[in-house]
Amino acid sequence: MEMTKPVASFDPHVIERPLSTVDVVIFSVIDERLHVLLVLRPETMDEPFKGMRALPGGFVDVQKDLDLESCARRKLQEKTGVKSPYLEQVGSWGGIKRDPRGWSATHVYFSLIPAPESPSDGTPNSDVKWFPIANQRVGTKLAFDHAKLLEAAIQRLRNKVEYTSLPAYLLPEEFTLTDLQHMYEVVLERPIEKSAFRTRVFAANLVEPIDKVRAGANRPAQLYRLTQPKAIVYFPRTFSPRKI
Repeated sequence: MEMTKPVASFDPHVIERPLSTVDVVIFSVIDERLHVLLVLRPETMDEPFKGMRALPGGFVDVQKDLDLESCARRKLQEKTGVKSPYLEQVGSWGGIKRDPRGWSATHVYFSLIPAPESPSDGTPNSDVKWFPIANQRVGTKLAFDHAKLLEAAIQRLRNKVEYTSLPAYLLPEEFTLTDLQHMYEVVLERPIEKSAFRTRVFAANLVEPIDKVRAGANRPAQLYRLTQPKAIVYFPRTFSPRKI
């Protein structure tokens, strides 16, 4: 009778594990421009990329984080003090060259939050600071491969904005239709046609009027809120650019 060779049992202490992190690309619109939140890398001797800007994130904590999204939400809370109304995984990146400390894998999420009340304290070396985005990048060199991660997150955001209600998560709870359209235009970096936009918004039952108006130079503007704040609305086609 032929004897089968016993299968070696799995020993987690023998297999070398990669560094496992989560990075969060936190978007907001400040001064009518799309911004991303960046942190300052520590200056301690054992840290790579000392004093450079990076996406907020860190190592997965197996004692605190039930899954990758839990880790992303924890990092978001630590860096901004708010709970984002929207969080989505962009993808995962890994390799031996990402981090000089060893083979590493990171799982990237992007988050949308309304404009903070105090977006900057005016100090260039603030540990946490908002940076404007132009042409898929920011005007400073980023640590690790974070420039590539940021570019991927921006592309994902803009692709989805073409056919979803995502820009609404960049607004406060109450807004005008002009506010909503402007958020689309800021993220897409192009104007869109007003009447077609409003037709699409109402046809999708995206918003509902509330019993409030905003005073303005001309007539008061009706205020709205999302009909279903936790649900993303998908449109059947992309938004048309405004004819100049």
